[in-house]
Amino acid sequence: MDICDRLAQEKREEIYLSPLGARSKDSGGRLHEEPACPLRTIYQRDRDRILHSKSFRRLKHKTQVFIAPDKDHYRTRLTHTLEVAQIARTIARALGLNEDLTEAIALGHDLGHTPFGHSGETVLNRIHKGGFRHNEQSLRVVDFLEHSPRRRGLNLSQEVRDGILNHSGDQQAMTNEGRVIKYADRIAYINHDIDDAIRAHILVKEDLPKDCISLLGETHSDRIERLILGILTYTRDHNVLGMEEDIYEAMMELRKFMFSRVYHNPLAKGDENKINKIIVDLYDYYLHEDLPESHKGLYEGRNDSKEDMVCDYIAGMTDRFAISTWTDLFVPENWKG
Repeated sequence: MDICDRLAQEKREEIYLSPLGARSKDSGGRLHEEPACPLRTIYQRDRDRILHSKSFRRLKHKTQVFIAPDKDHYRTRLTHTLEVAQIARTIARALGLNEDLTEAIALGHDLGHTPFGHSGETVLNRIHKGGFRHNEQSLRVVDFLEHSPRRRGLNLSQEVRDGILNHSGDQQAMTNEGRVIKYADRIAYINHDIDDAIRAHILVKEDLPKDCISLLGETHSDRIERLILGILTYTRDHNVLGMEEDIYEAMMELRKFMFSRVYHNPLAKGDENKINKIIVDLYDYYLHEDLPESHKGLYEGRNDSKEDMVCDYIAGMTDRFAISTWTDLFVPENWKG
């Protein structure tokens, strides 16, 4: 039986990937040179390193939209990430792109998210010198903060690092696989946040913009399929990654509706004042007191500011760890239930 090792897989990529796809053998390489894996391509290895990281596991206890939800079926940052990866792989496979590169970027794109989701990000961006952006923090996580006895950081490929950094905002990734993630991220969160908002009784289906729904579909799965087809059709017709204009406009109109009706809704964000207090109090405390030795040890031989060290520590917290740490530090013992 033939073994499909790394070299065999790289040869298969030459045959099966479209001209739009990134070849593993053509990667720009890693931050720090290391021997290639005999079995896995560079992008498969990146995906596996992200999947096995502590930062990835912590996503299961970080907010997506609904803050520290106590119900089983609301999305968390981890389930959001998995849905992005599924959508992105579907697009990549249909277009003949590199699925391993696509999945690696998808799994790593939100590793830098704070506790309490974008609410926590907003607070850190306001109080931390130099601001805070989760995509930049995600890159800092994979380049430095994730560590093991074997290496500092995950030492990922240039293409995965670029896709993580440029998955949001106006930036554009260097690969089509990275550009797919920006579409997949929006497709995922718009649609699963509709689902969660209906579950939370913030919306009913009849509230959704009728023009958008008539074009994109009545159901969660219909909308995702139509949005993906909008990418596939445009890319096939123009030989460049994009989305049909009417589909893109409907998606962005639906996104605008979600910001208006859900993301800024007091029912979803009713605890933001408490979140603000938790993060501000923790930031101020650790700025003037010692950080845990396990965290301080990461910076040995570096000249990071105390502010950056504190920001890294708080950004890495899960919702529940931030709450329990704040409680331990600021709530008198005889007040605790």
